[in-house]
Amino acid sequence: MKTTPVKGTRDTLPQEARRLDYVRSEILRVYRDAGFERVDTPILEDLNNLRGSEGGENLGLIYKVLKRGAKLDKALREGGDPADLGLRYDLTVPLARFYAQNRARLLSPFKVIQIGRAFRAEQPQQGRLREFNQCDIDILGDPGPNAETELIAVTAAALLALGLKNFTVRVSDRKLLDGLLESCGFEAGERPAVCVALDKLDKIGPGGVRAELAERGLGGARAEALLDALDASARDIGAADPRCGRPEAAGRLREILQASRTLAEGRYSVEFDLTLVRGQGYYTGPVFEIEAEGYAASVAGGGRYDRMIGKFCGEDIPAVGLSIGFERICAILPEAGLSVPGARPRAALLYGPEDDFAAVLARGRALRAQWGGAVYARPKKLGPFIDRLKEQGYDGICVTGRDEDVRRLAE
Repeated sequence: MKTTPVKGTRDTLPQEARRLDYVRSEILRVYRDAGFERVDTPILEDLNNLRGSEGGENLGLIYKVLKRGAKLDKALREGGDPADLGLRYDLTVPLARFYAQNRARLLSPFKVIQIGRAFRAEQPQQGRLREFNQCDIDILGDPGPNAETELIAVTAAALLALGLKNFTVRVSDRKLLDGLLESCGFEAGERPAVCVALDKLDKIGPGGVRAELAERGLGGARAEALLDALDASARDIGAADPRCGRPEAAGRLREILQASRTLAEGRYSVEFDLTLVRGQGYYTGPVFEIEAEGYAASVAGGGRYDRMIGKFCGEDIPAVGLSIGFERICAILPEAGLSVPGARPRAALLYGPEDDFAAVLARGRALRAQWGGAVYARPKKLGPFIDRLKEQGYDGICVTGRDEDVRRLAE
Protein backbone atom coordinates (compact mmCIF):
# COMPACT_ATOMS: atom_id res chain seq x y z
CA MET A 1 0.00 0.00 0.00
CA LYS A 2 1.18 3.55 -0.75
CA THR A 3 2.32 5.84 2.04
CA THR A 4 2.19 9.00 -0.05
CA PRO A 5 -1.02 11.07 -0.20
CA VAL A 6 -3.07 11.16 -3.38
CA LYS A 7 -1.51 13.46 -5.98
CA GLY A 8 -2.81 16.99 -5.54
CA THR A 9 -3.47 16.53 -1.82
CA ARG A 10 -1.09 16.86 1.11
CA ASP A 11 -0.47 15.74 4.66
CA THR A 12 0.13 18.30 7.40
CA LEU A 13 2.79 17.79 10.07
CA PRO A 14 2.16 19.00 13.64
CA GLN A 15 4.32 22.11 13.47
CA GLU A 16 2.68 23.24 10.25
CA ALA A 17 -0.76 22.41 11.64
CA ARG A 18 -0.16 24.80 14.54
CA ARG A 19 0.69 27.56 12.09
CA LEU A 20 -2.40 26.76 10.00
CA ASP A 21 -4.57 26.81 13.13
CA TYR A 22 -3.21 30.24 14.02
CA VAL A 23 -3.80 31.61 10.52
CA ARG A 24 -7.34 30.25 10.49
CA SER A 25 -8.14 31.63 13.93
CA GLU A 26 -6.67 35.06 13.14
CA ILE A 27 -8.66 35.39 9.92
CA LEU A 28 -11.79 34.26 11.73
CA ARG A 29 -11.15 36.78 14.53
CA VAL A 30 -10.86 39.69 12.09
CA TYR A 31 -13.97 38.62 10.19
CA ARG A 32 -16.05 38.22 13.34
CA ASP A 33 -14.83 41.54 14.73
CA ALA A 34 -16.22 43.10 11.53
CA GLY A 35 -19.64 41.60 12.23
CA PHE A 36 -19.61 38.60 9.91
CA GLU A 37 -21.29 35.37 11.11
CA ARG A 38 -19.96 31.91 10.42
CA VAL A 39 -21.99 29.13 8.79
CA ASP A 40 -21.02 25.74 7.43
CA THR A 41 -22.27 23.71 4.47
CA PRO A 42 -21.69 20.08 3.38
CA ILE A 43 -18.89 19.19 0.99
CA LEU A 44 -21.41 17.13 -1.02
CA GLU A 45 -23.83 18.95 -3.30
CA ASP A 46 -26.51 17.83 -5.72
CA LEU A 47 -24.71 17.40 -9.03
CA ASN A 48 -27.32 19.43 -10.91
CA ASN A 49 -26.70 22.36 -8.52
CA LEU A 50 -23.02 22.31 -9.40
CA ARG A 51 -23.61 21.86 -13.12
CA GLY A 52 -26.09 24.73 -13.25
CA SER A 53 -23.87 27.21 -11.43
CA GLU A 54 -22.05 28.80 -14.40
CA GLY A 55 -18.76 27.92 -12.78
CA GLY A 56 -16.74 28.29 -15.98
CA GLU A 57 -13.89 25.83 -16.42
CA ASN A 58 -14.50 24.53 -12.89
CA LEU A 59 -17.52 22.62 -14.21
CA GLY A 60 -15.08 20.31 -15.96
CA LEU A 61 -13.21 19.74 -12.69
CA ILE A 62 -16.08 18.44 -10.56
CA TYR A 63 -15.49 15.23 -8.62
CA LYS A 64 -18.65 13.21 -9.20
CA VAL A 65 -20.08 10.73 -6.69
CA LEU A 66 -21.83 7.63 -8.04
CA LYS A 67 -25.36 6.68 -7.18
CA ARG A 68 -25.72 3.77 -4.82
CA GLY A 69 -27.37 0.36 -4.93
CA ALA A 70 -30.42 -0.10 -7.15
CA LYS A 71 -30.23 3.48 -8.48
CA LEU A 72 -26.71 2.88 -9.78
CA ASP A 73 -27.66 -0.48 -11.28
CA LYS A 74 -30.61 1.13 -13.08
CA ALA A 75 -28.51 4.02 -14.42
CA LEU A 76 -25.86 1.65 -15.75
CA ARG A 77 -28.47 -0.66 -17.26
CA GLU A 78 -30.43 2.13 -18.96
CA GLY A 79 -27.49 4.29 -19.97
CA GLY A 80 -28.38 7.12 -17.58
CA ASP A 81 -26.03 9.32 -15.56
CA PRO A 82 -24.41 7.10 -12.92
CA ALA A 83 -23.63 10.11 -10.68
CA ASP A 84 -26.06 12.25 -8.71
CA LEU A 85 -23.78 14.09 -6.25
CA GLY A 86 -20.51 16.01 -6.50
CA LEU A 87 -17.86 17.46 -4.23
CA ARG A 88 -18.17 21.25 -4.03
CA TYR A 89 -15.58 23.04 -6.19
CA ASP A 90 -15.91 26.25 -4.16
CA LEU A 91 -17.99 27.60 -1.25
CA THR A 92 -20.16 29.98 -3.28
CA VAL A 93 -22.61 27.50 -4.80
CA PRO A 94 -23.39 25.82 -1.44
CA LEU A 95 -23.82 29.26 0.15
CA ALA A 96 -26.35 30.29 -2.50
CA ARG A 97 -28.37 27.12 -1.81
CA PHE A 98 -28.05 27.65 1.96
CA TYR A 99 -29.31 31.22 1.74
CA ALA A 100 -32.23 30.30 -0.52
CA GLN A 101 -33.32 27.74 2.05
CA ASN A 102 -32.71 29.76 5.25
CA ARG A 103 -33.07 33.44 4.33
CA ALA A 104 -36.29 33.89 6.35
CA ARG A 105 -34.23 33.28 9.51
CA LEU A 106 -31.26 35.47 8.58
CA LEU A 107 -30.48 39.17 8.72
CA SER A 108 -30.65 41.15 5.50
CA PRO A 109 -28.12 42.00 4.32
CA PHE A 110 -26.49 38.81 5.58
CA LYS A 111 -22.75 39.07 6.30
CA VAL A 112 -21.40 35.56 6.36
CA ILE A 113 -18.14 33.64 6.87
CA GLN A 114 -17.36 30.22 5.45
CA ILE A 115 -14.15 28.31 6.09
CA GLY A 116 -13.95 24.86 4.55
CA ARG A 117 -12.52 22.47 1.99
CA ALA A 118 -13.24 22.45 -1.71
CA PHE A 119 -12.24 19.96 -4.39
CA ARG A 120 -11.26 20.29 -8.04
CA ALA A 121 -9.91 17.64 -10.40
CA GLU A 122 -6.97 19.88 -11.27
CA GLN A 123 -3.69 19.02 -12.89
CA PRO A 124 -1.65 19.48 -9.67
CA GLN A 125 1.06 22.13 -9.71
CA GLN A 126 2.61 24.75 -7.48
CA GLY A 127 -0.17 26.64 -5.72
CA ARG A 128 -2.92 24.49 -7.27
CA LEU A 129 -4.18 21.46 -5.36
CA ARG A 130 -7.07 19.06 -5.83
CA GLU A 131 -8.14 19.45 -2.22
CA PHE A 132 -7.77 22.88 -0.65
CA ASN A 133 -9.19 25.22 1.97
CA GLN A 134 -10.97 28.49 1.35
CA CYS A 135 -11.84 31.32 3.73
CA ASP A 136 -14.80 33.27 2.33
CA ILE A 137 -16.73 36.31 3.40
CA ASP A 138 -19.88 37.25 1.52
CA ILE A 139 -22.54 39.93 1.77
CA LEU A 140 -25.96 38.79 0.55
CA GLY A 141 -28.80 41.23 -0.05
CA ASP A 142 -26.83 44.47 -0.60
CA PRO A 143 -26.86 45.70 -4.23
CA GLY A 144 -24.66 48.78 -3.68
CA PRO A 145 -20.90 49.37 -4.00
CA ASN A 146 -20.52 49.59 -0.21
CA ALA A 147 -20.63 45.79 -0.08
CA GLU A 148 -17.59 45.44 -2.35
CA THR A 149 -15.75 48.15 -0.45
CA GLU A 150 -16.39 46.43 2.89
CA LEU A 151 -15.27 43.02 1.64
CA ILE A 152 -12.01 44.44 0.29
CA ALA A 153 -11.32 46.36 3.52
CA VAL A 154 -12.09 43.43 5.84
CA THR A 155 -10.09 40.92 3.78
CA ALA A 156 -7.14 43.33 3.63
CA ALA A 157 -7.39 43.75 7.42
CA ALA A 158 -7.11 39.97 7.84
CA LEU A 159 -4.01 39.83 5.63
CA LEU A 160 -2.43 42.73 7.50
CA ALA A 161 -3.17 41.03 10.82
CA LEU A 162 -1.22 38.01 9.60
CA GLY A 163 1.77 40.18 8.79
CA LEU A 164 1.41 40.13 5.01
CA LYS A 165 2.80 43.26 3.39
CA ASN A 166 3.23 44.62 -0.12
CA PHE A 167 0.03 43.22 -1.56
CA THR A 168 -2.15 44.72 -4.29
CA VAL A 169 -5.92 44.59 -4.67
CA ARG A 170 -6.83 44.49 -8.37
CA VAL A 171 -10.39 45.56 -9.21
CA SER A 172 -12.47 45.50 -12.38
CA ASP A 173 -16.07 44.88 -13.52
CA ARG A 174 -17.27 42.14 -15.84
CA LYS A 175 -19.73 44.62 -17.38
CA LEU A 176 -16.84 46.86 -18.48
CA LEU A 177 -15.03 43.95 -20.08
CA ASP A 178 -18.26 42.82 -21.74
CA GLY A 179 -18.71 46.32 -23.17
CA LEU A 180 -15.17 46.30 -24.53
CA LEU A 181 -15.70 42.90 -26.16
CA GLU A 182 -18.90 44.18 -27.75
CA SER A 183 -17.14 47.26 -29.09
CA CYS A 184 -14.46 45.02 -30.63
CA GLY A 185 -17.10 43.05 -32.52
CA PHE A 186 -17.48 39.88 -30.44
CA GLU A 187 -21.02 38.50 -30.30
CA ALA A 188 -22.63 37.74 -26.94
CA GLY A 189 -22.29 33.98 -27.45
CA GLU A 190 -18.57 34.33 -28.22
CA ARG A 191 -17.63 36.43 -25.21
CA PRO A 192 -17.38 33.64 -22.58
CA ALA A 193 -14.75 31.90 -24.73
CA VAL A 194 -12.85 35.16 -25.16
CA CYS A 195 -12.91 35.66 -21.39
CA VAL A 196 -11.47 32.17 -20.86
CA ALA A 197 -8.50 33.12 -23.07
CA LEU A 198 -8.11 36.56 -21.47
CA ASP A 199 -8.06 35.01 -18.01
CA LYS A 200 -4.68 33.51 -18.93
CA LEU A 201 -3.16 36.81 -20.08
CA ASP A 202 -0.82 37.14 -17.09
CA LYS A 203 0.46 33.58 -17.65
CA ILE A 204 0.73 33.27 -21.44
CA GLY A 205 1.03 36.92 -22.45
CA PRO A 206 -0.63 38.71 -25.41
CA GLY A 207 0.91 36.30 -27.93
CA GLY A 208 -0.54 33.30 -26.13
CA VAL A 209 -3.97 34.92 -25.91
CA ARG A 210 -3.79 35.80 -29.61
CA ALA A 211 -2.95 32.18 -30.48
CA GLU A 212 -5.71 30.76 -28.26
CA LEU A 213 -8.30 33.09 -29.75
CA ALA A 214 -7.21 32.06 -33.23
CA GLU A 215 -7.60 28.37 -32.29
CA ARG A 216 -11.15 29.12 -31.16
CA GLY A 217 -11.94 30.90 -34.42
CA LEU A 218 -11.98 34.27 -32.65
CA GLY A 219 -8.77 35.75 -34.02
CA GLY A 220 -8.14 38.33 -36.67
CA ALA A 221 -9.01 42.01 -36.54
CA ARG A 222 -11.33 41.63 -33.55
CA ALA A 223 -8.61 40.01 -31.44
CA GLU A 224 -6.10 42.67 -32.44
CA ALA A 225 -8.56 45.44 -31.56
CA LEU A 226 -9.13 43.85 -28.16
CA LEU A 227 -5.43 43.47 -27.35
CA ASP A 228 -4.69 47.02 -28.55
CA ALA A 229 -7.50 48.40 -26.36
CA LEU A 230 -6.24 46.51 -23.33
CA ASP A 231 -2.71 47.68 -23.94
CA ALA A 232 -3.88 51.29 -24.02
CA SER A 233 -6.43 51.32 -21.20
CA ALA A 234 -6.10 48.23 -19.02
CA ARG A 235 -4.84 50.19 -16.00
CA ASP A 236 -6.64 53.49 -16.59
CA ILE A 237 -10.37 53.55 -15.87
CA GLY A 238 -10.61 57.02 -17.40
CA ALA A 239 -9.34 55.66 -20.72
CA ALA A 240 -11.33 52.42 -20.45
CA ASP A 241 -14.68 54.09 -19.71
CA PRO A 242 -15.42 55.47 -23.22
CA ARG A 243 -14.14 52.29 -24.89
CA CYS A 244 -16.38 50.05 -22.79
CA GLY A 245 -19.59 52.04 -23.07
CA ARG A 246 -20.85 51.09 -19.61
CA PRO A 247 -20.90 54.45 -17.72
CA GLU A 248 -23.00 53.15 -14.82
CA ALA A 249 -20.59 50.27 -14.15
CA ALA A 250 -17.61 52.61 -14.49
CA GLY A 251 -19.13 55.06 -12.02
CA ARG A 252 -19.77 52.29 -9.50
CA LEU A 253 -16.22 51.03 -9.88
CA ARG A 254 -14.81 54.52 -9.33
CA GLU A 255 -16.68 54.65 -6.01
CA ILE A 256 -15.21 51.30 -4.95
CA LEU A 257 -11.69 52.30 -5.98
CA GLN A 258 -11.83 55.68 -4.24
CA ALA A 259 -13.25 54.34 -0.98
CA SER A 260 -10.90 51.34 -0.95
CA ARG A 261 -7.84 53.52 -1.50
CA THR A 262 -8.94 55.80 1.31
CA LEU A 263 -9.33 52.83 3.67
CA ALA A 264 -5.97 51.37 2.59
CA GLU A 265 -4.16 54.38 4.08
CA GLY A 266 -1.08 53.49 2.04
CA ARG A 267 -0.69 50.05 3.65
CA TYR A 268 -1.50 48.24 0.39
CA SER A 269 -2.31 49.18 -3.19
CA VAL A 270 -5.71 49.23 -4.89
CA GLU A 271 -5.57 49.29 -8.70
CA PHE A 272 -7.97 49.13 -11.63
CA ASP A 273 -7.20 46.28 -14.04
CA LEU A 274 -9.52 45.71 -16.97
CA THR A 275 -7.73 42.45 -17.84
CA LEU A 276 -9.02 40.87 -14.62
CA VAL A 277 -11.56 38.22 -15.63
CA ARG A 278 -11.97 35.60 -12.90
CA GLY A 279 -12.74 32.17 -14.34
CA GLN A 280 -16.23 31.62 -12.98
CA GLY A 281 -19.06 32.46 -15.34
CA TYR A 282 -21.45 33.40 -12.55
CA TYR A 283 -19.91 36.84 -11.90
CA THR A 284 -22.23 39.68 -12.90
CA GLY A 285 -20.35 42.87 -11.93
CA PRO A 286 -17.27 43.94 -9.97
CA VAL A 287 -14.52 41.35 -9.59
CA PHE A 288 -11.31 41.51 -7.58
CA GLU A 289 -8.09 39.66 -6.81
CA ILE A 290 -5.34 40.22 -4.28
CA GLU A 291 -1.74 39.60 -5.26
CA ALA A 292 1.24 39.36 -2.92
CA GLU A 293 4.61 40.66 -4.01
CA GLY A 294 6.91 37.88 -5.16
CA TYR A 295 4.16 35.28 -5.50
CA ALA A 296 2.87 34.35 -8.94
CA ALA A 297 -0.71 33.34 -8.12
CA SER A 298 -3.36 35.49 -6.47
CA VAL A 299 -3.94 34.87 -2.75
CA ALA A 300 -7.58 35.99 -2.73
CA GLY A 301 -10.32 36.69 -5.22
CA GLY A 302 -14.01 37.09 -5.73
CA GLY A 303 -16.75 39.23 -7.15
CA ARG A 304 -20.46 39.95 -7.46
CA TYR A 305 -22.81 37.10 -8.40
CA ASP A 306 -26.31 38.58 -8.37
CA ARG A 307 -28.04 35.81 -10.33
CA MET A 308 -26.91 32.65 -8.55
CA ILE A 309 -29.26 32.62 -5.55
CA GLY A 310 -32.17 33.15 -7.92
CA LYS A 311 -31.43 29.79 -9.52
CA PHE A 312 -32.51 28.21 -6.24
CA CYS A 313 -35.39 30.43 -5.12
CA GLY A 314 -36.67 32.04 -8.31
CA GLU A 315 -35.82 35.56 -7.14
CA ASP A 316 -32.53 37.27 -7.93
CA ILE A 317 -30.83 38.45 -4.75
CA PRO A 318 -27.71 40.65 -4.85
CA ALA A 319 -24.62 38.85 -3.60
CA VAL A 320 -20.88 39.47 -3.51
CA GLY A 321 -18.01 37.51 -1.97
CA LEU A 322 -14.25 37.45 -1.53
CA SER A 323 -12.29 34.28 -0.84
CA ILE A 324 -8.80 33.85 0.63
CA GLY A 325 -6.85 30.90 -0.76
CA PHE A 326 -5.80 29.34 2.52
CA GLU A 327 -2.95 27.15 1.27
CA ARG A 328 -1.50 30.00 -0.74
CA ILE A 329 -1.47 32.34 2.25
CA CYS A 330 0.12 29.68 4.43
CA ALA A 331 2.79 29.07 1.78
CA ILE A 332 3.75 32.75 1.68
CA LEU A 333 3.79 33.59 5.38
CA PRO A 334 6.75 31.38 6.44
CA GLU A 335 8.82 33.08 3.74
CA ALA A 336 7.81 36.38 5.33
CA GLY A 337 9.09 35.14 8.69
CA LEU A 338 5.73 34.47 10.31
CA SER A 339 5.82 32.92 13.76
CA VAL A 340 2.77 32.28 15.87
CA PRO A 341 2.76 35.25 18.28
CA GLY A 342 1.89 34.69 21.90
CA ALA A 343 2.20 30.92 21.65
CA ARG A 344 2.87 29.28 25.01
CA PRO A 345 6.25 27.55 25.40
CA ARG A 346 5.93 23.78 25.14
CA ALA A 347 7.55 21.19 27.40
CA ALA A 348 7.61 17.40 27.38
CA LEU A 349 7.25 15.55 30.70
CA LEU A 350 9.06 12.19 30.49
CA TYR A 351 8.26 9.40 32.95
CA GLY A 352 9.65 5.94 33.60
CA PRO A 353 8.08 2.51 34.27
CA GLU A 354 8.60 3.00 38.00
CA ASP A 355 6.39 6.11 38.10
CA ASP A 356 2.73 6.16 39.09
CA PHE A 357 1.02 7.29 35.89
CA ALA A 358 -1.83 9.09 37.66
CA ALA A 359 0.76 11.13 39.56
CA VAL A 360 2.59 11.84 36.30
CA LEU A 361 -0.60 13.16 34.68
CA ALA A 362 -1.30 15.29 37.76
CA ARG A 363 2.19 16.78 37.52
CA GLY A 364 1.67 17.42 33.80
CA ARG A 365 -1.57 19.23 34.62
CA ALA A 366 0.27 21.41 37.13
CA LEU A 367 2.98 22.24 34.58
CA ARG A 368 0.33 23.48 32.14
CA ALA A 369 -0.13 26.59 34.26
CA GLN A 370 3.01 27.82 32.48
CA TRP A 371 3.77 25.31 29.75
CA GLY A 372 1.93 23.62 26.94
CA GLY A 373 3.03 20.19 25.88
CA ALA A 374 2.56 16.49 26.49
CA VAL A 375 3.51 13.52 28.65
CA TYR A 376 5.69 10.80 27.12
CA ALA A 377 7.20 7.52 28.29
CA ARG A 378 10.95 8.00 28.69
CA PRO A 379 12.69 6.47 25.63
CA LYS A 380 15.78 4.30 25.84
CA LYS A 381 17.76 6.78 23.72
CA LEU A 382 17.04 10.26 25.01
CA GLY A 383 19.22 12.23 22.55
CA PRO A 384 17.34 11.40 19.32
CA PHE A 385 14.02 11.94 21.10
CA ILE A 386 15.12 15.41 22.25
CA ASP A 387 16.17 16.23 18.66
CA ARG A 388 12.71 15.26 17.48
CA LEU A 389 11.10 17.40 20.18
CA LYS A 390 13.11 20.39 18.97
CA GLU A 391 11.96 19.72 15.40
CA GLN A 392 8.37 19.78 16.64
CA GLY A 393 8.83 23.14 18.32
CA TYR A 394 9.25 22.05 21.95
CA ASP A 395 11.05 24.48 24.23
CA GLY A 396 11.70 22.40 27.36
CA ILE A 397 11.86 18.98 28.93
CA CYS A 398 11.26 17.59 32.42
CA VAL A 399 12.30 14.03 33.36
CA THR A 400 10.66 12.54 36.45
CA GLY A 401 13.09 11.51 39.17
CA ARG A 402 15.74 13.81 37.75
CA ASP A 403 14.35 17.28 37.12
CA GLU A 404 12.45 19.28 39.68
CA ASP A 405 11.45 21.81 37.07
CA VAL A 406 11.42 22.20 33.28
CA ARG A 407 14.81 22.55 31.59
CA ARG A 408 15.10 24.62 28.44
CA LEU A 409 16.13 22.47 25.49
CA ALA A 410 18.47 25.17 24.25
CA GLU A 411 20.46 24.98 27.49
